Amino acid sequence: MRLRQSVHFFLLGMFVGLSLSGLILLSYTSSWFRNQQTDELGGTDIVSMTPWLAPVVWEGTFDSILIDSIFKQQNITIATTVFALGKYTRFLKDFLESAEEHYFVGFRVHYYLFTDQPEAVPEVKMGENHHLTVRRVPSLDRWQDISMGRMEIIEKLIKNELANEADYIFCLDVDAKFYGRWGAESLDRLVGVIHPWFFDYPRDQFSYERRPESQAFIPAGEGDYYYTAAAFGGSLADVHHLTKTCWEQLNIDIANSIEAIWHEESHLNKYFLYTKPSKLLSPEYLWRDISISADQVKIIRFSHVAKNYAEVRPNF
Repeated sequence: MRLRQSVHFFLLGMFVGLSLSGLILLSYTSSWFRNQQTDELGGTDIVSMTPWLAPVVWEGTFDSILIDSIFKQQNITIATTVFALGKYTRFLKDFLESAEEHYFVGFRVHYYLFTDQPEAVPEVKMGENHHLTVRRVPSLDRWQDISMGRMEIIEKLIKNELANEADYIFCLDVDAKFYGRWGAESLDRLVGVIHPWFFDYPRDQFSYERRPESQAFIPAGEGDYYYTAAAFGGSLADVHHLTKTCWEQLNIDIANSIEAIWHEESHLNKYFLYTKPSKLLSPEYLWRDISISADQVKIIRFSHVAKNYAEVRPNF
């Protein structure tokens, strides 16, 4: 009898203790959310938390030293895919050199570069635990096919090679350059980057695919944010599911002789509408052009470079 009473008191104590711990955690978490949404951001009109409670990463919303120390203890590897076909090989030097200065410095990084001209890849000194693997892919006549084909290549890379090689993956455009830190604050299960041209636009001006015939169709009145396909990432499992789904939807559209307005980006936005990202990166992580400024963007970490699209693309 005494033993049974002791067990009951023990279980009751555990329940009360866990409940109090939960209340403390909830109180701390709620306070943290409030701080990120108001105090830290000085009353600006930027959004630092989505309606589904995913953080939106801006300058001032994270402690870089603390978050790096947490992830470094896990000994993680970040795979990073880059595609440079045709004249886009000219952007490789700036991309790789700036990445080595700012991108996951101090972490293990493995770049997977897909190009139709391996001989044009510049020699760039890699930092400690940073590696570059170059893969040849066929040349393509349409830039749209290059963009859309990435989804299949990334899906196969994750499925066939990366299971024991990496923990996270980011997929980045090559015609861009790093200007500031991109580190562990960007890591999460499924990560979307808010498009730099639409972050301050109302939803009815987002360039979603509006034709019901396309698998990328998003009805008017729906949608959370407009995401760029020039940068996205997350865990291997989540990005594999994303790329596999987008590639399947792209193939359905091809079979039906329809091409979404912004190709794989339209399908990415459809995917993120129904499979919410667990973390969003602000336009600091993919900006329009280093020469263009906006009041909300205090630091530019990664930005497209100015170029003549008609000159660099195989078709325009």
